[in-house]
Amino acid sequence: MTKRDYYEVLGISRNASQEEVKQAYRQLALKFHPDRNPGSQEAEEKFKEAAEAYSALGDGDKRATYDRFGHEGLRGEGFSGFSGFNASVFEDFEDILGSFFGFGDLFGSRDRRHRGRPQRGRDLALELEISLKEAAAGAEKEISLARAEACPACGGAGVEPGTRKMTCPACQGRRQVRYQQGFFTVSRTCSQCRGSGEIILSPCRECHGSGRVKAKRSLEIRIPEGVDEGSRLRLEGEGEPGELQGPRGDLYVVIRVTKHPFFERQEGNLLCEIPISFSQAALGATIEVPGLDGVMDRLKIPAGTQTGEVFRLKGRGIKDLRSHRKGDLFVRVAVRTPKNLTKEEKSLLQSLAELRGEDLEKPDRGLIDKLKNVIH
Repeated sequence: MTKRDYYEVLGISRNASQEEVKQAYRQLALKFHPDRNPGSQEAEEKFKEAAEAYSALGDGDKRATYDRFGHEGLRGEGFSGFSGFNASVFEDFEDILGSFFGFGDLFGSRDRRHRGRPQRGRDLALELEISLKEAAAGAEKEISLARAEACPACGGAGVEPGTRKMTCPACQGRRQVRYQQGFFTVSRTCSQCRGSGEIILSPCRECHGSGRVKAKRSLEIRIPEGVDEGSRLRLEGEGEPGELQGPRGDLYVVIRVTKHPFFERQEGNLLCEIPISFSQAALGATIEVPGLDGVMDRLKIPAGTQTGEVFRLKGRGIKDLRSHRKGDLFVRVAVRTPKNLTKEEKSLLQSLAELRGEDLEKPDRGLIDKLKNVIH
């Protein structure tokens, strides 16, 4: 019987993209799959036909050959009918059809190659709260966690000491069982041994055959300088143990930095606010500013400083975790207005106002004019 054109089979045009080829095949495979059409010879034939068409058009090189020479060009490629085409095309079916029909089990794709072998353990994560000072300077911290450990009684084997596992009688140690399903020979993970090829007759009393027990552990970790809120530290091999004595996963420590009562962090920079007196602001002064590390810095305040002005102390911030460059400390000054003035202090301030030509009963016209200009 003359074969139908592969593009016709999939219902697509000759200039269809590879994604369109895949989508067209997926729709037909889902529609005509034997599991959805039990006993239907017609559906089985259409499923075979669609699979053969996709096997050709889903491969760029084979598609180019088919476009030039038609079916004859692929005769030497294993396309002399569905029974003769390369079954490796099924390795791609799991990506196309997902897990709907369990193609990973049926055709021995990626999952099958790993079943029954040692598996890497699960990664773990926990949060650790530290102070801003510890984030800036680094610290040694002790953390506690509950995690699975290899059972000390059986050494992680899962069997009662003095006994051993036996070969699975269902799969004869092959980890899979094979049977016929329609026109396919199907391989599935052995349900009796779960793909390990062995079964336990005498499970360990401590771990009940799992090979692991929950245990509390304490670890000493080093917090590097410059970590920030949300930073993740990776502790290799401190996660869960793997199955079948596979390697451990990793432990990720997520950093949470508590709010500081005096300093505010902005990436590598620090910001703080220092109150100064009216006299210091007016006449100028040199003040001391505390650093996050406890060292005092001297800061010169020029005469006539206004409240809210910001001064920079270079290199007194936090070291960057990657570049190791230190940020700066920005100091915002707030002029403190004196309260509860004595008679003498009031008299002196009134004298100052008179000397400056200030009328305390009237608003400052210069300031009002400036505000008008801003508003308008």
